[in-house]
Amino acid sequence: MGENFITVGTQVLELFILIAVGYLCGRIRILNDKTVRSITDIVLYIVCPCVIVENFIRPFDTDMLGGLLTAAAAAMCIHIVSAVIAMLVFHDKKPERNRVYRFAVIFSNCGYMSLPMQQAILGSDGVFFGAVYIVIFNIVMWTFGVWLSSGDRSSLSVKKIILNPCIIGMAVGFVIFLTSLPVPEIIEKPVGFLASLNTPLPMMIVGYYLSQTRLTDAFKDGKGFICVLFRLIVIPLLAFGGMMLCGIRGTVLMTCVIAASAPAAAATTMFAAKFDNDAKLSVNLVTLSTLLSVLTMPLIVGFARTVGG
Repeated sequence: MGENFITVGTQVLELFILIAVGYLCGRIRILNDKTVRSITDIVLYIVCPCVIVENFIRPFDTDMLGGLLTAAAAAMCIHIVSAVIAMLVFHDKKPERNRVYRFAVIFSNCGYMSLPMQQAILGSDGVFFGAVYIVIFNIVMWTFGVWLSSGDRSSLSVKKIILNPCIIGMAVGFVIFLTSLPVPEIIEKPVGFLASLNTPLPMMIVGYYLSQTRLTDAFKDGKGFICVLFRLIVIPLLAFGGMMLCGIRGTVLMTCVIAASAPAAAATTMFAAKFDNDAKLSVNLVTLSTLLSVLTMPLIVGFARTVGG
């Protein structure tokens, strides 16, 4: 338990330092709405695919493939159950707020907040299965998430889904893993450089929008607290219980629980900005859930390790 608190607490502190940088850039006007929208596109269309490809560059292993498929199925079920809960529980009179609440419940920060903890507790196998969770996250986010944020069913066209950068990145990464295809260093290194931007840029975006709002509003929003409660406690406990009932144990179980227990995704703010929803509300939810996750993640993960093994 103590080890989990230290690991997560360190990650949360690092996140808030990056958020503080974005906040400062917003206050002194280095960043503005136009530049932030451009940075958002860079993250969503370039950085995210590189994160996926980077984590699939490893030799093929049959046992790992079986675990990969199990982790993928579990991750998909977690997102489906989360979506059903979000659609049933959250109903706001303003569509631009309603979409943000639902998005924050469904999508966790399964990249930066989860991967370091998976590495510390589970080793390289945890990171590999964590990357699979991220792949499912991106598939759901770029399909259902786009529809949820835009309210436009036409955004779910098959062409847009297939040509989505993250889906392409998943396909490329999966081929590399299945074939153990050697990736030249001259390609692998730039991919790694771009993937490393997945932490600072989204957090700076959150910091910018935080500079345009009042954090005290987050503590006055009762519905926001309910949203964070579902994101940090209800969803991960349901995920843990469901996987236990299905007989899933070990590294795959812990990987998915860690990812499901993470705070609201930074993409909550990026999608809110991109589709003209309530960006200020999204910042409040991301910041509040990230702050509270320093307590909830160690508790959830410690409980899962004790009970699930």
